[in-house]
Amino acid sequence: MTQEQFSKYSFLLDRTARKVKQYAQQKFNLGEFDITVDQWLVLKNLAENELLSQTELAQLVFKDHPTLTRIIDILSKKGYVERIPHPQDRRSFQLHLTTEGVEKVESLKPQVASIREKAWENLDSKDFEEFKRILNTIYNNLG
Repeated sequence: MTQEQFSKYSFLLDRTARKVKQYAQQKFNLGEFDITVDQWLVLKNLAENELLSQTELAQLVFKDHPTLTRIIDILSKKGYVERIPHPQDRRSFQLHLTTEGVEKVESLKPQVASIREKAWENLDSKDFEEFKRILNTIYNNLG
């Protein structure tokens, strides 16, 4: 592959990722979800994992610590997330969803699924499998 081809494909990947996030955020705003896409990713990952340290969560959602701290602060103020002192490390916390946070995740799951389905609308299962294979290859190449 030439450098020019590589640049075009990289541009397409970046453009598509930005468009997906913009579309999702627009739908979040129109649906009055009361959270952002980034906040949703935090809530979803906490719902899927019982207790996480901030470092573990940062790795799962691909956010740096200052950004994740701001997101957690907002979600804590909204009553969706709690910080619990870490049993082995007094300097850190474990994060978990409150009852309200669990309810928020459950109420938004169908709507978020609908938003995701829009991106896959004209793709068949073969397209999806090939796309998944390619994305996993790119991810593994970097890891």
